Amino acid sequence: MTEDFIKGRGAQYNTHNRFSQISYVQEHLEGIDEPLQTHPQRQLITEHPKQIISKSDSPDIKHPYSINPYRGCEHGCIYCYARNSHEYWGYSAGLDFESKIMVKPEAPRLLEQTFLKKSWQPQPVVLSGNTDCYQPLERELKLTRQLLQVFLKYGNPVSIITKNTLVERDVDILKELAAENLIHVWFSINSLDEALRLKMEPRTARLDKRIAMIAKLSAAGIPCGAMIAPIIPGLNDHEVPQVIRAVAEAGALSVGYTIVRLNGAIGPLFEDWITKAFPDRADKVLHLIKETHGGSLNDSQFGRRMHGEGPIADSIRQLFQVSRKKFLHNRAMPAYDLTRFRRNGNYWLF
Repeated sequence: MTEDFIKGRGAQYNTHNRFSQISYVQEHLEGIDEPLQTHPQRQLITEHPKQIISKSDSPDIKHPYSINPYRGCEHGCIYCYARNSHEYWGYSAGLDFESKIMVKPEAPRLLEQTFLKKSWQPQPVVLSGNTDCYQPLERELKLTRQLLQVFLKYGNPVSIITKNTLVERDVDILKELAAENLIHVWFSINSLDEALRLKMEPRTARLDKRIAMIAKLSAAGIPCGAMIAPIIPGLNDHEVPQVIRAVAEAGALSVGYTIVRLNGAIGPLFEDWITKAFPDRADKVLHLIKETHGGSLNDSQFGRRMHGEGPIADSIRQLFQVSRKKFLHNRAMPAYDLTRFRRNGNYWLF
């Protein structure tokens, strides 16, 4: 790790926003312009959308409907695909993404309005389709907890994916949802190496604590799975069997994976990060990533972008499949019960 590596941050600088005609540069080390600070303070921006559920047209996504009560994420994962979306709001995909957090305080009310519409057909909705619904700010605002209460009230299925153990706070609601087959909880775990996590996902929960949380929720009857995402060839791909074994022993019912892809501003951010964090293997890792995406760091082609192609991608796929069969044989997440939906809810929250 180089001496100029910023600890506690994934991104090491603010990339230029491709939609902006103005860019900032630091010509002198003594410059103190806020956009160039390496340790920016958290800033909350209130957002007032007219609707809260988003729909994706991607054929790569199993459940196209999602809710994101927060935009931007303090977890600071360097590879996060959601970084690019911050540019649409005039911010950088770099340090801005980790410090300028957009909040939707009306999310629970908007979700209830959606469920009250005659046009709504019960179907699974993903919490954290873009950024983590249990990022640190949730401890204060409790928007995710309020959303889960609405899902329970109307009996609509919900899927959560997180890297934070704060999910344990809501085990009371999760148990009620699980009793009606309305919840899946997924933990993102792509390594067992704490030293790697501290550099790659600096503000997330420790890996052993995430695995322990799978055990706790599973023991409470809440179905849990793990996403090994993203797999970065040359960095964490060799850990696939150990990760699957660990989550299986904790009680996970299913696993999935994706291979890293570095679209838009994430490409230069990742290149800068790995050069500073792992200068001895940066060139190798970048080369291997390109090998899985047709010679490029980025990949937007449906059907290929999530799992890559070529010999390296095939090797990762085979390793994943063999490990899944060995450690999770005959396990699967329970099916959602769509018949539980209550058009008018069973009690009023607001």
